[in-house]
Amino acid sequence: MAKFQGGDKPSTGIEVKNAIMTGVSWMLPFVIAGAVLMGIARIGASLYGIDNIWDASYEQAGMVVQLLHKFDGFGGLALSLMLPVVAGYISFALANKPGLAPGMIGGLLASNLGTGFLGALAAGFVAGYIVRALNRYIKLPKALSSAVPIFILPVGGTLLTCVVMAFIIGTPLAALNHGMESWLLSMSGTNKVLLAAVIGGMVGFDLGGPINKAAVTTAMALLASGIYDPNTAAQVAIIVPPIGLGVATLLWSSRFPESLREAGKASTLMGLIGVSEGAIPFALSNPRIIVVNVIGSAVGAVMAVGLGAVNHAPISGFYGWLAVEKWPIYVLSIVCGSAIIACGSLLIFRGPTATPEVRKETAAPKFKASR
Repeated sequence: MAKFQGGDKPSTGIEVKNAIMTGVSWMLPFVIAGAVLMGIARIGASLYGIDNIWDASYEQAGMVVQLLHKFDGFGGLALSLMLPVVAGYISFALANKPGLAPGMIGGLLASNLGTGFLGALAAGFVAGYIVRALNRYIKLPKALSSAVPIFILPVGGTLLTCVVMAFIIGTPLAALNHGMESWLLSMSGTNKVLLAAVIGGMVGFDLGGPINKAAVTTAMALLASGIYDPNTAAQVAIIVPPIGLGVATLLWSSRFPESLREAGKASTLMGLIGVSEGAIPFALSNPRIIVVNVIGSAVGAVMAVGLGAVNHAPISGFYGWLAVEKWPIYVLSIVCGSAIIACGSLLIFRGPTATPEVRKETAAPKFKASR
């Protein structure tokens, strides 16, 4: 049966950090590929005056517009793999190859449950530790030991991970989502600046996760009723974190590890086209940046709403900025919120500091087959 190699075991904190960074490094190519394809599609569509190229109605449009619609779909498909991949390789870092399938399937389930990247993180760690426990406690005769890493661990790990995600983790996050929506709707008649701060902070918190979606969904619901301030706040907050973090990597690249320097290029583009997930690699790498994201998003949202900018459409990308009432104020709000995040991130990220010994200590655990 497969066992872990002996030797010095890294501390839990180092092990967790190593697992997250493994997941992030494997996720980045999907983020970059998706961002570039969506950027091509949305920038190209803006030349035709189209601000919703993702809409299914463009499947029957002219050849160029139809092609741009397809490109946007290809980019979305690449980004849809982001959560399964990060969860799968977090699990891989903890349990090696047998943890890959349970982690990816758990991440896909997290995506379907609407739990965002926090759910994907949970799925990766749940899968990794479950597979590790199964490997430790399942004992089979020598003749059947080869079935453990290729059959029992992936199948058992997948089943248990999905059960935990579906019945333990998914339900509270879904309840949180509905509760946040109800709370925000109840605030719609209160001070608009306070509401903008709350929505902006929520959108910047988990970057496409349940709290983000609760705020955006509520803003969209109020938009349909002719209440525009929540939508204005949400659309500013969606793009402030990826732009701020992307700009930070351009201003002072040595502060960031190599993988995040590459992520920064995609993050800037994703922010400009209205995709907040570009900031996820930074949040996974150092969760302290979430606080900075919340502050920057809230400040940008409050400035836009408090100074009278009004976004009448659910569009956050640059191609819709000039259609906003008082668009100079709207753009200034984005710049200020992004600047806060850029400066804050430079205080949090201090550059690669790991020594060779530390890097050796954080190496992922490996399996070896017993004889």
